[in-house]
Amino acid sequence: MGAITYDMEIPSSIPAAKMFKALVLDADTLIPKIMPQAVKNVETLEGDGGVGTVKLIQFGEGSQYKSAKHRVDALDTENLTHSYSIIEGDALMGVLDSITYHVKIVPTEDGGCICKNRSIYHTKDGVVMSEEKIKEGKEKATVMFKAIEAYLQANA
Repeated sequence: MGAITYDMEIPSSIPAAKMFKALVLDADTLIPKIMPQAVKNVETLEGDGGVGTVKLIQFGEGSQYKSAKHRVDALDTENLTHSYSIIEGDALMGVLDSITYHVKIVPTEDGGCICKNRSIYHTKDGVVMSEEKIKEGKEKATVMFKAIEAYLQANA
């Protein structure tokens, strides 16, 4: 098994705690509401939202994927960090064992924040992941982040 890691930072004018709440704590209801074409719904299969919780994500009609199982690996509401893994589903494209995401929302001096995201693609043996697929993942993450940011700005 190989691993491909990429880091991404997205600045925002939204305060860090507010962004963390929307992006992490309220995401299961907020994302289907503001981006139904991307995520139709999120169902908790086991757990209470904390570490070990497993969720089933049903993607919307605008997605090339149908579903994914997502496991919460770490959650720290004080330090605004969240780690989770996609462990099953067609979003793994048959070439990945899992995808792990580490998210940290860092406050900035101007009252906004920076969303730091590390994505680790755990490839199956002998599989080479294309730069195009990685770029696609980065773009989708940025679009979702910016949609949440715009929603928070419009509903402040």
